[in-house]
Amino acid sequence: MNKKISVGLAITVAILAMTVTFSVTMILSRQLYDKTVTAVQEKASMYDKLAELDKYVRSNNYYDINQDTLLDTIASGYMLGTGDRNATYYTAKAYKELQDVQNGVLVGIGVEVVKDGSGYAKIIKVYPNSPAAELGMEKGGYITTIDGADVKGLPTRDSIMSKLRGEAGTSCVLNYLSPVSDPKEFTLLRSAYEMPTVDYQILPDKVGYIRIWSFGTATPSELEYAVSQMQSAGAASLVLDLRDNAGGLLSSAASCVDLLAPEGPVAIAQYKDGSQKIIASSDEQQTNLPLVCLVNGSTASSAELFAASLREFGKARLVGTTTFGKGTIQASPQKLSDGSAVVVTVAKLLTGKQQSFDGTGLSVDVEATLSSDEVQNYYDMTVDNDPQIKRAVETARSVAMSHVSGSGSEEEQPSSQPAESAPAAESSSDSESASTAESEPESQSASSDSESDDSAQSNSSSKKK
Repeated sequence: MNKKISVGLAITVAILAMTVTFSVTMILSRQLYDKTVTAVQEKASMYDKLAELDKYVRSNNYYDINQDTLLDTIASGYMLGTGDRNATYYTAKAYKELQDVQNGVLVGIGVEVVKDGSGYAKIIKVYPNSPAAELGMEKGGYITTIDGADVKGLPTRDSIMSKLRGEAGTSCVLNYLSPVSDPKEFTLLRSAYEMPTVDYQILPDKVGYIRIWSFGTATPSELEYAVSQMQSAGAASLVLDLRDNAGGLLSSAASCVDLLAPEGPVAIAQYKDGSQKIIASSDEQQTNLPLVCLVNGSTASSAELFAASLREFGKARLVGTTTFGKGTIQASPQKLSDGSAVVVTVAKLLTGKQQSFDGTGLSVDVEATLSSDEVQNYYDMTVDNDPQIKRAVETARSVAMSHVSGSGSEEEQPSSQPAESAPAAESSSDSESASTAESEPESQSASSDSESDDSAQSNSSSKKK
């Protein structure tokens, strides 16, 4: 009798379980169905509107429509409409250029330019072993026409870039005005060339000066080589110039922090649901040299993380002006079927101490601004007369002296928190420079060049150890 009751009870329980499972499944299925239908309806509405718009325009528009341009613009507009200010759509050409920049190999003529007050393209850097270098083009010179087009009539960075870039082996005819106003016409064959992201030189009083233009795949090895060269030259401190560095690869910047800083977390991703994950850390190996990071309003993203991390580890002081304030993480570009690509924001970027600089930037420890006249002459400055570099070098010397004596005051020690100092006497206004790099794709910011000190050891770390 007990056995029969047990079997019956088991059957009852099984039926109840099946009923509950069926009910839950139906509820979840209904919810999924409702969401799916809503999504389908929303997509249908979106596509219907686009189709309606397309039909009207094609029936009434006076001008011919370039289909490729239309599709690229629609895709770009979609990304803009998401509200993600860092979301980006890359055309197939722009995405290829982005990959070339990150890999340090480009096809072009090998110059970086800025469109200054003259309206022409002023050369601020010439890459070694490039077509421009082989023909003797110099920093400080001007490009006045490109393939017959007056540069004054090219209003945007992108229009200049599209004229300078092209397939390897194709020709480019330039009218060039040398720094001493000697006009020449050059015919250059575009070719691949290397774009070092790190330059370095030793300055007087054993201060090593390292310029980091951007963070690409080769930057960690280039920085390691540069630091090694500076140590071999007897550097007692280092100035790391990050002005106009718009960032680049987050992993590259974290690896560069790892070269210089002690063990600890470097970068944390904070996701939409509030969860956090350490995405980069530093090991115990570090440099013993005192560091100064020189920054400005165009120092952004991964470059800000690099500077903030070194300060949090107690390794560096920040000199210059408040940085740009881009502290978000974008996913790796998602390549689409036609070769184009999209990038979206997936998380907020926090430092190892869970600090955010998104929207605020990094305050500096020692302020060094530029006067209006100095801003105008920014690209003509050298390490000898650039007041921001001078201020950074003074700070590096002071920190190095404290480091050696071991009895420096608290205000001369690197701090994880900014402590505002008096600006240099010649300073009066902030510097926000916007340069144009022939070597960088759309949406990538360019960087200025610093003339090498003729009396100092100068090099570019394109060679690896």
